[in-house]
Amino acid sequence: MRQVVLNYNSGEVRLEDVPAPICRSGGVVVRTAFSLVSAGTERMKVSQAKMSLLEKARARPDKVKQVIQSVRQKGLMETYNLVRERLNALTPIGYSLAGVVEEVGSGLDEFAVGDRVACAGEGIASHAEFVFVPRNLCVPVPKGVDLKDAAFTTVGAIALQGVRQSGVTLGETVLVIGLGLVGLLGVQVLKAAGCRVIGVDVDPKRVEQARLCGAEAALVRDDTALEDAVLQMTQGRGPDVAYIAASTSSKDPMELAGQLVRDRGKVTIVGIVPVEADWRTYYAKELSVVMSRSYGPGRYDRNYEMKGISYPVGYVRWTERDNMVEFLRLIAAGLVMPSRLAPQVHPLAEAATVYGQVLDSSAGSTAAMLFEYPADAPVTRKIVLPAQTRSNPIAGPVGIGLIGAGHFATGTLIPALKRLARVRLRGVCSAGGLTAKNAAARHGFESCASDYHELLADPDIHAVVIATRHDTHARFAAEAARAGKHVFVEKPLALTREQLEEVTAAQAETGRIIMPGFNRRFSPLSVAVRDFFTGRSSPIEVVARVNAGTLKADSWYQDPEEGGWRIVSEGCHFVDLIQFICGCPPVQVFAEMVGGDIPGKQNDNCAVTLKMEDGSLGVLLYLANGDPQFEKERIEVFGQQRTAVIENWHVARLSGDGRTRKVRAGGSGKGHADEMNAFVEAVASGAESPLPFGEAAACTAATLAITESLASRESTGIEGRQRLADPDATSAAPG
Repeated sequence: MRQVVLNYNSGEVRLEDVPAPICRSGGVVVRTAFSLVSAGTERMKVSQAKMSLLEKARARPDKVKQVIQSVRQKGLMETYNLVRERLNALTPIGYSLAGVVEEVGSGLDEFAVGDRVACAGEGIASHAEFVFVPRNLCVPVPKGVDLKDAAFTTVGAIALQGVRQSGVTLGETVLVIGLGLVGLLGVQVLKAAGCRVIGVDVDPKRVEQARLCGAEAALVRDDTALEDAVLQMTQGRGPDVAYIAASTSSKDPMELAGQLVRDRGKVTIVGIVPVEADWRTYYAKELSVVMSRSYGPGRYDRNYEMKGISYPVGYVRWTERDNMVEFLRLIAAGLVMPSRLAPQVHPLAEAATVYGQVLDSSAGSTAAMLFEYPADAPVTRKIVLPAQTRSNPIAGPVGIGLIGAGHFATGTLIPALKRLARVRLRGVCSAGGLTAKNAAARHGFESCASDYHELLADPDIHAVVIATRHDTHARFAAEAARAGKHVFVEKPLALTREQLEEVTAAQAETGRIIMPGFNRRFSPLSVAVRDFFTGRSSPIEVVARVNAGTLKADSWYQDPEEGGWRIVSEGCHFVDLIQFICGCPPVQVFAEMVGGDIPGKQNDNCAVTLKMEDGSLGVLLYLANGDPQFEKERIEVFGQQRTAVIENWHVARLSGDGRTRKVRAGGSGKGHADEMNAFVEAVASGAESPLPFGEAAACTAATLAITESLASRESTGIEGRQRLADPDATSAAPG
């Protein structure tokens, strides 16, 4: 399928052939008929992409802080790779469209194939021939409503939410400042609500459009008679509300609103403007300032938008989906008419020309533009890329298929794979398609797809690398193994005991390598520490302290179903490292959380004691309440009159007999490159997994036991553990 994409590094906007998204539970695949170009929002996004790196840093100081923090915790090179990948990623554009349902996912009975729908969401309702849309971002289009008009639904919902936040009542006068797309739709919604509307804009053509949309008066901003005209229309009182829909870096909209709005009036900010004004003006009138957030309650809430979980109507009457439905009702009733904005309709093939017009301030003042899509576009979920010249051709390369092409995969795993001479980057897959196409084009994969079954069916793919979200790891790993592929699956291996049983059964049935991404055991520093205690005759103590830092409460990592909580999804790294250094699995776990709470989204501060099979003790301190500027990880090992320390994966200090020896990580750091090399070599040679599956399963079982111990507040035995020395714990990996 074709999709409009933005290269955030260069600012180039172009059409790209990408795999069509797959249909998943709780949502629908929609064949787009029309998508709306939101000139203000998309101009800002493209303009920012065209900035130099320094200008981008100045425009987004919040991102600069994140980069600095990443350098302190992850190191310069890992951060550099991640930033480079993000800057070069192809970004979808657009967030408002209308079309026809092509496929319906499971668990959804309110839509059927062929239904006409309007869709919303940045990165979801993009300018693309096909999109996958979760339930709460998709609404039916009433009979008789033209799909051209329905394509305005998302922006209309933004305008409608601004009206709700304004709290206007019948007969009140509203000053709409900024007559772009949102402002002109806001004029119509306000008229439908029984308000008198005055429009103001710097562009005379937009002012004229406001009159056509029903404004009782519309004035050019630099009109010297502006203030007198507004006061005359309001009997000298001033408007009851100022509805700011402008997008500008100027303070003028806030200043104008304060100047004209009546005593104890309200200023509602719908657009993007500096929230700065003269204190005396706002204080003297005791004005209220209200922000309107996008298209209503539910916006930015993953549970609402992505999982379809709505709010009780008694608490939230008008969600973003309700606003979308209501805007369409207003169109159906003839109270709002997007056609009054005289939208220009362009075929999708003219995308580059359209964005040139959007960026050219001298090209005119068209408020609305639509892309029109062909009704017969094929649903294609795999794309074969042109063959690329290989610098070092080798005999018998290992064909790699990558499922999941997020920032970690493209910034860490793929670079590690590309450095290996025996690797052939055969195919990459992502559910949405665009990230797969971007990864394929940038890194030399031969094909890209949105359906992972395309990779499993490819006989030239010998091994699959899984870098999707955590809830899919066990299922994808088991399915890939049963399809005859060796598997590298990012941590965690499983989120539940049922998932662990599934992937364990698949490994036992097939004998294929299933190796989770416990990379720290592959770091040269970990190997040096383990070897330092080789041949010991008594137990040791291992202390792993992780200064993890806080995550936002709505992060998918904290979702118990999708992310599995950080102790499970990240703590497994350190459980595995402890068993690697000790050379035996844990047999008993006791965990305590700061405050004594059962795991929740807000508490990631946990202390875990692991009793190992040989009597050694491991202590994991996973903490999110420390200074984020302090080093992230520190490993300490004691025993046999020796001490070893790993300092944030830069250096290891090995102390014994009064002498200290340093081992530096060099470029290996946390072991990602060593890990991928070991995996590929094992697949190529038919050797056993470099991380025996028995150890991976023991680590996962121990990590799950941590959550059980927290819930019971008791020490918990680890069920189903395997002795690492047991030859039956691992299986040879057939070639």
